[in-house]
Amino acid sequence: MVAALDDAAATLLSVWEETRERTTNRLSTAQLRAVVVVEQHDGINLRRLATLLGMLLSSASRLCDRLVAAGMLEREPGRYDRREISLHLTPEAMRLLAELRAERQARLAEVLAGMSQAGREALRRGLAEFQEVARRSPPAEPPPPSAGPPDPRRPGDGPHQHPTGPRNGPAVRRPNRARRTSRRPRPRPANRVR
Repeated sequence: MVAALDDAAATLLSVWEETRERTTNRLSTAQLRAVVVVEQHDGINLRRLATLLGMLLSSASRLCDRLVAAGMLEREPGRYDRREISLHLTPEAMRLLAELRAERQARLAEVLAGMSQAGREALRRGLAEFQEVARRSPPAEPPPPSAGPPDPRRPGDGPHQHPTGPRNGPAVRRPNRARRTSRRPRPRPANRVR
């Protein structure tokens, strides 16, 4: 069942990508994602946009620069903090998203027209239930990076390694990381005989 759903999702995504390529040849996939996020969160600031896109702040800033130059985004001083910039879609970006959705819906309608009435109804009911359950259940946490068998090529990941040194050998002394003050040598008395 999961494999069949994965195949169906891949087909659906290919339909979406096909219409995106025809409609939005002016925007990259990352730019389109940014435009959609700004549409969903009108007035979003750059830091929040970077977080939602999973980008570095500097990358999101360059992405926004390109979208402003393309006439898709507007920057305005924030309502509460004038130093903070809020992002808004331009009318051109709204038209582009509407065009994309119309193209996508037309392509989906073509596919649905080839299905039986019973198949369309079963699909609608199944997708509605799937959407409801997916919204209620949080995504699974990714496994920690150290999960899995030890990698002998990584230091400290072998079977007999321990963070402080070999387990059955002498303890390895770690340097003290505390800040040390510099010591000056003491001046020697001048009249002292050696």
